[in-house]
Amino acid sequence: MKLGVYDAILHDRPLPEALRTVRSLGLTGLEVNAGGFLPPVHLPVDDLLAGRTAAEDYLGVFAAEGVELTALNCNGNPLHPDPRIGEAHARDLRRTIEVAGRLGVRRVVTMSGLPAGEPGGTIPVWNPMPFESTYSDVRDRQWSEVGVPFWREIDALAGEHGVKVCIEMHQFNLVFNPSTLTRLVEETGACSVGAEMDPSHLFWQGIDPVAAIEHLGDLVYLAAAKDTRINDAVRVHGVLDDRHRKVTEDPVRLGGDATLNAWPENAGWDFVALGKGHDQAFWTRFLRALAKVDPDMAVNIEHEDVELGRLEGLEVAAGVLTAAAADV
Repeated sequence: MKLGVYDAILHDRPLPEALRTVRSLGLTGLEVNAGGFLPPVHLPVDDLLAGRTAAEDYLGVFAAEGVELTALNCNGNPLHPDPRIGEAHARDLRRTIEVAGRLGVRRVVTMSGLPAGEPGGTIPVWNPMPFESTYSDVRDRQWSEVGVPFWREIDALAGEHGVKVCIEMHQFNLVFNPSTLTRLVEETGACSVGAEMDPSHLFWQGIDPVAAIEHLGDLVYLAAAKDTRINDAVRVHGVLDDRHRKVTEDPVRLGGDATLNAWPENAGWDFVALGKGHDQAFWTRFLRALAKVDPDMAVNIEHEDVELGRLEGLEVAAGVLTAAAADV
């Protein structure tokens, strides 16, 4: 398998240094951000599209350090009703697919997005458990009138450029679990849209990522190595926790007026480095299941453990991941 890193955690350093960091961890792949929520720090999107930077020259930087560019990432909300967010992220996704095609990169990671609940609405509405028809009617309209047409277009564009789009099954999106991923593929008739298997967003939902891989099979195109720890506080707060608070000083901006909220203190669950939520034996089973789908699949560490520094978290995760891979 191709073990690597998603580069968001390395945006504090130039690309050659980021690549050397990847190699120092015993890893050989890098997934590079291309737009959406985060800027393309390590990817000259405009220059590549305009021909000012040759694909061969950009890829040569990777080759010089012995690292492969395994995927581009454009996580965002391309269905957001605020055009400052939705239209911008959709444009970024289209450009990312085109850049991937020019670079010969066959995987683009993104999110499915979430539209407003009704025509003319300005706020995305998530209906994960529509127990009565009012909510299911809203959900079905979001799919039929917004989500399905957009993703049919993206599937056609991806096919044109020889790219597979890998959707992260993430909360606050139309696609957040295996059943909604399958629904998207079936309702769009997609041939170039499938899953990025990020287990961190499945753990807290009570989903077994290995069972999810076996269920989705060939629809799994790429994977993230990111863990979740279920804390004792879950006994009181559960996994659905509304204690997030708005950050007023130097917030992380996500487009338009949207900013990233502060995570609850004493939360029911946290994103952690590999091994802090699930042991090495689990990650071996995870990699074995992925290898049955594609023995050459890229698996990239995504570091969001606030208890560990940038390099410390990568070192912990890489140690578990490489040890798990040795047993596959």
